[in-house]
Amino acid sequence: MEARFHKRVQADLDAVLVRYYGVSHQLGDDFFAEFQIGITKAVENPRYFHFDRSGLRRCNLERFPYHFLYDIRGASIRIWVLRHNRRNPKFGLKRFSK
Repeated sequence: MEARFHKRVQADLDAVLVRYYGVSHQLGDDFFAEFQIGITKAVENPRYFHFDRSGLRRCNLERFPYHFLYDIRGASIRIWVLRHNRRNPKFGLKRFSK
C-alpha cells in the first residue's frame, strides 16, 4: 500500500509548517514527524481510522490539533486534505472526487 496526495495537500502542509517553524524549529520538526507517523499508520492499516461526516476516513494527529482525510483506492490511500480540527468541516471537500 502506498500514499498518494491531492496536489493541494502540500500547500496545506506548508501553511502549517510555516506557522510552527515560526514558533520554533523543533515544533515544526515535531509536527512534520507526527504527520509522517499518521501517514505511515494509515498506509499500514488503512481501515483503522474512522469515517467522518464526509464519508472519508479521518486520521487525527495526537499532539497537534490537526487531522487529514483520506480514502482507499485500490492498492493506495489518497490523502485529500490536511486541516485544523476547528476548521470548517467542509474545507477541502471539493477536492474529493469519487
